[in-house]
Amino acid sequence: MQRKIFLLFASFLMLTACGLPLLSKKSGPQPHYIELSTPYGNSIIRLYDETPLHRDNMLRLVREGFYDSLLFHRVIEDFMIQGGDPESRNAAPDQRLGTGEAPGPRIPAEFRDSLFHKKGVLAAARDNNPEKASSNCQFYIVQGQVFTDEQLDQLEQTRLGGREIPEWQRQVYKTLGGTPHLDQSYTVFGEVVQGIGVIDKIAAVETDPFDRPRDDVRMSIRELTKREVRRLEYGINPR
Repeated sequence: MQRKIFLLFASFLMLTACGLPLLSKKSGPQPHYIELSTPYGNSIIRLYDETPLHRDNMLRLVREGFYDSLLFHRVIEDFMIQGGDPESRNAAPDQRLGTGEAPGPRIPAEFRDSLFHKKGVLAAARDNNPEKASSNCQFYIVQGQVFTDEQLDQLEQTRLGGREIPEWQRQVYKTLGGTPHLDQSYTVFGEVVQGIGVIDKIAAVETDPFDRPRDDVRMSIRELTKREVRRLEYGINPR
């Protein structure tokens, strides 16, 4: 018996010394991930639990297949890629897009100080309604750009109306990049955790004068299964 205990303990030490994760059941609710598929590759996006209204709305639409074959209809390099307009599914090549909605009301804004427009975040598009409520289907993913301290200082005094960007967020904007002028005006509700290069590829496509890609960029979105989420959380390829 003592020999068995010793062997088990030795195996434990070998696993931890090699840096291998020890699989254990995590407490709390399982996080939600979706997979965005495009002609330029796939990205995996984690939906934030801090924004439950947007999270649950996105999951409902994904489960209904709402986004299948829709377009990224607005693409601006060094800024963002936007999609989710249901009118884009069968749109003519020269058709203006961006006003379509899913059935139902807007989604109330869910601004969180800890969630900001760093590169790779998923956020909700909206019109100019005074409540800053979100579109119930259109979203964008930030590509953005890297900023200097001087540029961030100027943004604080102009487009941010004097609101100071926290130092830890400044560091992200100065290294990873993003779109800080959108903070606290558009709801951020997820982020790309795998496949950020796909966003860069789409952002670089040729567009018309209205920022619509000249060659259609279609999408499909699915929810990761519980097994895929567990594998992803443990650093294993979800497939």
